[in-house]
Amino acid sequence: MSGLSGRVVGQRWYTPYVFMLPGLLLYVAMFAWPAVIAIQLAFSDYDIVHPIQWSGLDNFARLVDDPRVWIALRNSLLFVVMFLPLTVVAPLFLAMLVNVRLRAIQTFRMLYYLPVITSMVAVAVAWKYVFNREGVVNWLLQVVGLGPIDFLLDRHWALPTVVLLEAWKNAGLFMMIYLAGLQAVPSEQLEAATIDGANGRQRLWHVIVPSLRPTFAVTLILSMLEAMRAFESVYVLTRGGPLDSTLTLGYYIWSKAFEDYDMGYASAVGLVLWAIMIVLAAVNLVVTRRKDV
Repeated sequence: MSGLSGRVVGQRWYTPYVFMLPGLLLYVAMFAWPAVIAIQLAFSDYDIVHPIQWSGLDNFARLVDDPRVWIALRNSLLFVVMFLPLTVVAPLFLAMLVNVRLRAIQTFRMLYYLPVITSMVAVAVAWKYVFNREGVVNWLLQVVGLGPIDFLLDRHWALPTVVLLEAWKNAGLFMMIYLAGLQAVPSEQLEAATIDGANGRQRLWHVIVPSLRPTFAVTLILSMLEAMRAFESVYVLTRGGPLDSTLTLGYYIWSKAFEDYDMGYASAVGLVLWAIMIVLAAVNLVVTRRKDV
């Protein structure tokens, strides 16, 4: 009987691959094949109108001497530095607030998550009206005597404003990730810490945070990748201005590809962005991985 069962299983070795086939085809069509084309274009000269011409490393040599690439890289790294506290630290406390058994708590969780499923373009358009010179924020500032601020036209305020928008929109996602992690923390450990006399801060630092180390790894990776590829908010709010103060690598790649039609150079910058994101993810995994003891 076991031999017959083995033959039947052996004859159906392809069954898992049949179920995987739609997903694999979608992956190839939406990621793998475009990635191969982008790598090809990075070493080519292509402006959509003329045929692709091999150019070797010319695009990368040009990249090194392009001052706007370095400006975009600096802005993207600043974006990451400002974005991480708002999406890695703040959502943890937000998750702790909604990790309680109260009536209608599901409604609060839904409201916090609502911006995540809202179109970034719609959110950015709304924020553009809120933060312009005649917007609600400036009206409130004038009420308290601080005067109007050109949040989107002042080179010192523009990037923090875009970062705040991105953080507000994604806070619900990271809150849900933390909420799942909090609900997996063993209640016995929290009860034991309480019996031993630990206060709330001590329970957070010595029980909750160590238990959430894998969750921190996930949120750090997602936050860094989201910050490095920021595009929609920049496109709608500032178009990289003023004076390139919000020019990110994501927006610069789009600008070179679809405004200047310099597809080869845009692909080269895209490969650099891809490499930076891989390095950041690898460093994060090394720093946050759990060590077996």
